[in-house]
Amino acid sequence: MARTSTQKKTAAIEGISLVKKIDGISEYRLDANGLRILHIPDTSSPVVGLMVTYHVGSRNEATGYTGATHLLEHLMFKGSEQFNKDKGSTAWDLLEGKGARVNATTWFDRTNYYAVMPKDLLAKAIAFEADRMRYAFIEETDRQSEMPVVRSEFEIGENRPIEALDKQIWASAFQAHPYHHSTIGWRSDIENVPIERLQAFYKEFYRPDNATVTIAGDATPEEVLPLILNEFGRHDGQAARVPEVYTEEPKQEGERRVVVKRASETNIVGLAHKIPNATHADIPALVLLGLILSEGKTSRLHRSLVDTAKALDVSTTVYELRDPGLMVTYVTLAPRTKHAFIEERVKSIYKHIAEKGVTAAELARAKQSMRAYVASRRDGAYALLSSINEDIATGDWTRFASLPEALHTTTTADVRRVARTYLVDDTSTIGYFIGTP
Repeated sequence: MARTSTQKKTAAIEGISLVKKIDGISEYRLDANGLRILHIPDTSSPVVGLMVTYHVGSRNEATGYTGATHLLEHLMFKGSEQFNKDKGSTAWDLLEGKGARVNATTWFDRTNYYAVMPKDLLAKAIAFEADRMRYAFIEETDRQSEMPVVRSEFEIGENRPIEALDKQIWASAFQAHPYHHSTIGWRSDIENVPIERLQAFYKEFYRPDNATVTIAGDATPEEVLPLILNEFGRHDGQAARVPEVYTEEPKQEGERRVVVKRASETNIVGLAHKIPNATHADIPALVLLGLILSEGKTSRLHRSLVDTAKALDVSTTVYELRDPGLMVTYVTLAPRTKHAFIEERVKSIYKHIAEKGVTAAELARAKQSMRAYVASRRDGAYALLSSINEDIATGDWTRFASLPEALHTTTTADVRRVARTYLVDDTSTIGYFIGTP
């Protein structure tokens, strides 16, 4: 069970308040502007990681500027007021050239910027991230140079059958909610979004009260909190609230279908079902159901499809998102296997679990796999950062600490119940990727 302590008004240092502490992870709040700070100690190696997670992703985009978050991810490496090429203080000059690992990633609900480095670089990394939080250049010349790079990434995805099908399944499953748009955006938006729209988007979302700074590794709160206060404390609190996503996906009232035909030797069937958001109590059972379906050679789908030479590969993903998402199974067909056969076989396995449930042995194997995963989340500074980042994105970082207990208490009855509740035709989207000569 996660151990919690709360001190909402107790200051760690003047200007920073301790909010709560769970399983050794401390949450602080920068009083002046609302910046959230997480500290995760790990003295297993002389390395420290810094990650700034912004609560902005493709979920916050709309037609005309889809892909804006990802494009800004590129532009924010182009320089800020204090750290830029002219001053010889780029990310390479300060960090990468001295042994740090620096990068950023974008997803539905969040964008993160991170560095894993020797401890003596931490102060520079904090100053670097604080400056580009509000003072990144975001210039048209940089948009023009980075747009072809982003477009190339888009085209690479389009040339991968499973990504092309996945994009169309999400676009069909979600008609109103912005999960309709893929993270990389639509081609015409990538090519044509005005720099003024990107600048406005940056000002709206890249701000202290919409961000979490996480420090993981060999550094104490006494060492890092003054650095964060000194650098991020320069930013004023914002009068205007962060724009909210208030669009809800209407109730789906029947199965949806999508077909993608491309010149390819690959054929794929995808089956997607609507599921709740990440903080819902049913998510642990759904995660374990996904493992029972497709994790390893003993899984239901592998034994039924791969072992019988009907499929080349199977996978099931439970998307744990801020808003209700999808559980998606993909099956890559073996030669001469028909799409309809695979669809019906997968549906029959879903139906069997919904009616008969899963075995205690299957659930035990799934829990063992999750225990290994949970352990890997604390294996070094980068693992800590990247894992808790996904929980931060859902709006509740404490899931990082509560997940093990939630998995442990999940029963076979829970797994059967969620299969019966969510794996129904009326909330499904079925996709075929058909390879043509």
